[in-house]
Amino acid sequence: MMKKISPWIALAVAVLWVASNSRMPKSAPDGFDLVKFAKIPVLSDGRNKPLDTVARTSLLILRGKQTVRLEDGRSIDARRWLADVLFNPRLADTHPSFVIHNPEVLGLFGWEQTDRKYFSYAELVPFLEKIDKQGAQVENVESASRTPYQTAVFNLRNSLMLYQRLKNSLRPEDSPDFAGEIDAFVKAIPAGLEATAKRAKGEKIDEEKFEAFAQLASRFQNMAEWAYLLPVPPDPAGKGPREEWLSLGASLLQTISTGELNPVTKTYALVGDAYHSGDAAKFNRHLDDLSGWMAKNEPKPAGRAAFEFLFNQLEPFYQAMGLYVLAFLLVCASWLAGNRSLGTAAFYVLLLALAVHTFGLGSRMYLQGRPPVTNLYSSAIFIGWGTVIIGLIIERIFKDGVGSACAAAIGFITLIIAHHLAGSGDTLEMLQAVLDTNIWLATHVVSITIGYSAMFLAGTLALIYVVRGVFTSSLTKEAAQSLTRMTYGVVCFATLFSFVGTVLGGIWADQSWGRFWGWDPKENGALLIVLWCAIILHARLGGYIRQRGLMIMALFGNVITSFSWFGVNMLGVGLHSYGFMNKALPWLVGFMISQLVLMAFASMPLDRWKSFRGAAR
Repeated sequence: MMKKISPWIALAVAVLWVASNSRMPKSAPDGFDLVKFAKIPVLSDGRNKPLDTVARTSLLILRGKQTVRLEDGRSIDARRWLADVLFNPRLADTHPSFVIHNPEVLGLFGWEQTDRKYFSYAELVPFLEKIDKQGAQVENVESASRTPYQTAVFNLRNSLMLYQRLKNSLRPEDSPDFAGEIDAFVKAIPAGLEATAKRAKGEKIDEEKFEAFAQLASRFQNMAEWAYLLPVPPDPAGKGPREEWLSLGASLLQTISTGELNPVTKTYALVGDAYHSGDAAKFNRHLDDLSGWMAKNEPKPAGRAAFEFLFNQLEPFYQAMGLYVLAFLLVCASWLAGNRSLGTAAFYVLLLALAVHTFGLGSRMYLQGRPPVTNLYSSAIFIGWGTVIIGLIIERIFKDGVGSACAAAIGFITLIIAHHLAGSGDTLEMLQAVLDTNIWLATHVVSITIGYSAMFLAGTLALIYVVRGVFTSSLTKEAAQSLTRMTYGVVCFATLFSFVGTVLGGIWADQSWGRFWGWDPKENGALLIVLWCAIILHARLGGYIRQRGLMIMALFGNVITSFSWFGVNMLGVGLHSYGFMNKALPWLVGFMISQLVLMAFASMPLDRWKSFRGAAR
């Protein structure tokens, strides 16, 4: 009886765990409704997003984390941190928001290296000129050629610029009463325009009124130039460009020509003044006005922002990672205990993990309005998703736990890779111009990425074959034959999608760049996968390799696929260099070496394999 219900118990526990991690946040203890604040849509980096995403991605860039631990031991989340930066910068300047690891950068400031690695803006202010000078010198150095010091000081300079732009996005950082400044500016516009016209004609003007108007206009012009966020949507009254989102500074300057102040601009000022003064009731009241206006006049951006807030809060890929670990442990337990019900439980948990993973993938597609693969981060998400599906199909056919183990392991590993790729900020970034076409993203990119998924799955099956055969006595004749059939079938699948994806990529290149094939590094990497798949299949069909040879070649397929996926991006050359990255180089090299080591073990004489002693294979 227990064996029959144990899979359902495991599934129930997994569902409860997901539910417990999906609770919505509550308002802050001090009464500020930062949840509603975090759902407000703005335009940033070319797309509409909620302030919650701005907070999380900005803090990731500056600090590498989504929380800030203060000197008194308290931790504040990204929403509170962003509210402080936008509306109370003097307080935000004291938060340890910047991470500095490099000892040479610390030496630039005359600081000794200690266990401390987080610093506040106030501590860095005396060195801003020095940081800017050093960072500017690095700008013209190719990323691949930069030393660790150059990379660190350049990243610190960019982080400081981002922080300064955030501080001046929704109010001047030194303003005690921004709403009052706006009122004074609107009141001064008629006299200021009149004085400007008279001055142009050489007539006598009221210099005091003109200077008051000019100073405020100059102040708002600086805001417009420095702003990181564009929070003001097009005026519903039709004043100004209808499709254009503006910074607060630009919106105020537009008032000079339109004669009317966008209502959102004044509301933002009231919200900021209330937060700056610590008045939670007034903050929430004006925030309700702002949220209601957005919902009524900008329903699409407001709706997407609310959904993205939900997506951020649920963190489906983190939840899927946990479920993949649980499924893998259940598979291992089923092997050790010889209990098939635990294997069934692992299968059910994997189905739940796939559902959560699919929700995350679908959410990204909805928010971007694009097919699933648009950058390296999304390719890792999709490769894991595709591999899990193929693994579950294999498990459904063979029912020996191998498909589940591969699906769980690769699903977890690819999401870990995606997690580290997300450290640079917004993973829903705008597309490079050459990628900005849905038809090819949905055909070439998806096909080639499915090919990656299948090749990694074939390599993982080969890894299981070699590890079980060399180091254990569990690889029976039946198990070896089963793994061989799985690997061969997956390689066939990989061959089809890799070939189709590569051909479609050539057609896309012909339309985008005027040539079908140009021996670009990324193109060469895709071709290597197709050729290696073809070599494996021909060698197997021709009788040149048997079980062990197939597995050795599948392991080398991992090397080729990882190079095609990541390695060519580290070269920094070619028309595909928009995906350049070098921080993963040590991990890539380590992975490749590990596969070569496994190939060496697999090449040992069979009498040294624990499972095949005395056999000939």
